[in-house]
Amino acid sequence: MTALPFALNHMAAPGLPLDAFFALAKSLGISAVEIRNDLSGNAILDGTKPDEVKALAEKHALTIISINALQRFNEWNEARDAEARELISYARDCGGRALVLVPVNDGSGQKDGERQANLRAALKALKPLLNAAGIIGLVEPLGFEICSLRSKTEAAEAIREIGGETFRLVHDTFHHHLAGEDACFPELTGLVHISGVSDEGVAVSEMRDPHRILVDAADRLDNAAQIRRLRAEGYEGPFSSFEPFAPAVHALTDPAKAIRDSMDYLQSRT
Repeated sequence: MTALPFALNHMAAPGLPLDAFFALAKSLGISAVEIRNDLSGNAILDGTKPDEVKALAEKHALTIISINALQRFNEWNEARDAEARELISYARDCGGRALVLVPVNDGSGQKDGERQANLRAALKALKPLLNAAGIIGLVEPLGFEICSLRSKTEAAEAIREIGGETFRLVHDTFHHHLAGEDACFPELTGLVHISGVSDEGVAVSEMRDPHRILVDAADRLDNAAQIRRLRAEGYEGPFSSFEPFAPAVHALTDPAKAIRDSMDYLQSRT
């Protein structure tokens, strides 16, 4: 197959200031990046204005594919509405194309009927805000057992019912594996998050963000097979490699080499 259209999530090197992170992506031959609003001391939390982010992206000839993320999006209330408006405006003004939508992940809102209603209420509220700004909403089901939206099937049903062209799915290889759900929905997928787990001592049900590393030959999540399937079934969008949360990855002194090695491994397997 043709080369994978890699993108880079700031979580791959969260200690780098935005300019250095963008330079890292460019040095790897990557032309699309995903920025975050959860990195202390870094853009966006440090008060960096969206026009500054846009200028940096233009300097490095990069596309900002998304901001990650509006948390607890399916718990819609006045505070969430205000937060959504702020992030959507930021995404628009920095030249971003989408906003990742992360569901409640604390054991609440899981009851059958309740979770579906909450999801639809949030999507209905978000749709006009996103449409007005020209921003896509990327719904990211999480695989954790305590999550209020584990199933991509439920998310896809709601998107088809409400979203039209406004919403797409995030296929996160880690969360897909944890959810144990076979369905992929490549035709509804707008972004793929990639991370691996190699620790043989952790059960799937006990896997958490700190276990997530750059994908290598010891990967237990079979990232390569997930990517092959998505591409074979028609997905042509970016693979946001990578979204590792492991402290060992964040402490790397040469993240470029580690990311390049992982990119090369995945390219050779897909």
